[in-house]
Amino acid sequence: MPGSTVPPSDVAAPVYIDTTKASIARVYDAFLHGKDNYEIDREVLRRVQRVAPEAATLAWDNRAFLIRASRFIASQTGITQFLDCGSGLPTAENTHQVVQRLQPEAKVVYVDNDPVVLAHGRALLEENDQTHFTAENIFEPEKILANEVVRKHIDFTKPVALFQMGTLHHYNGERSPADIMKTYIDALPSGSYVGLSHFYDPETPEHSELARRMEDTFLHSPMGTGLFRKRDEILAMFPGLDLIEPGLTLCADWWPDGPQIKALDQVSHCIVGAVGRKP
Repeated sequence: MPGSTVPPSDVAAPVYIDTTKASIARVYDAFLHGKDNYEIDREVLRRVQRVAPEAATLAWDNRAFLIRASRFIASQTGITQFLDCGSGLPTAENTHQVVQRLQPEAKVVYVDNDPVVLAHGRALLEENDQTHFTAENIFEPEKILANEVVRKHIDFTKPVALFQMGTLHHYNGERSPADIMKTYIDALPSGSYVGLSHFYDPETPEHSELARRMEDTFLHSPMGTGLFRKRDEILAMFPGLDLIEPGLTLCADWWPDGPQIKALDQVSHCIVGAVGRKP
């Protein structure tokens, strides 16, 4: 609530912004035409646009998928607690705004460790007492699941909605993304839902080359991350889950808000998403 005191435990990391290095959250903000980015972040966008002029559509498709998945879970599953990993910078229609419009009692915990996101996280905490934020590395699920803020506000004896929207394509560590997700999913009770989106190599002559060009540009940009994985690799990130129809599909094709009356941009074929339920 406005004027409320931010609990010191919710945001522990100091805010330090290095504007000489591109940030995943700020680059995403630049793709969405936001204002919380710097020249180094916009340089990443410009480089990707040289090989894919409609590159910003990747971010818009991802955002729209997040909104529709949030709306589906909040309106049809009865779930009232959401763990949003890699929340990014606030923009229109954040997870808590979508779900609390439908379920006013819903609790949302955002997790991110980007310094700019931390600064905005403090403002998010003041919106209402059902929205919380913590600084942690989302690719270390054991730390997330043991995190003080997460444990305080998420009850793991009841179904949870876990989001990894546009995050795991920025991970290229020794541990596999499938193993990271298995650790998260193993901790969720039956009836929980997982929403995940990821850059995609469709393995078709027309779009695979585009995906690889974008991947090469991302990897050699000031950001240095952005992997376009294949279908089987992405499906492996939903271990033990029953995927909601239409399964793993283009973000733009996952329960769109209306009929598609114009052709999708080419880059829309290079980002997919799905929502799965834990039996």
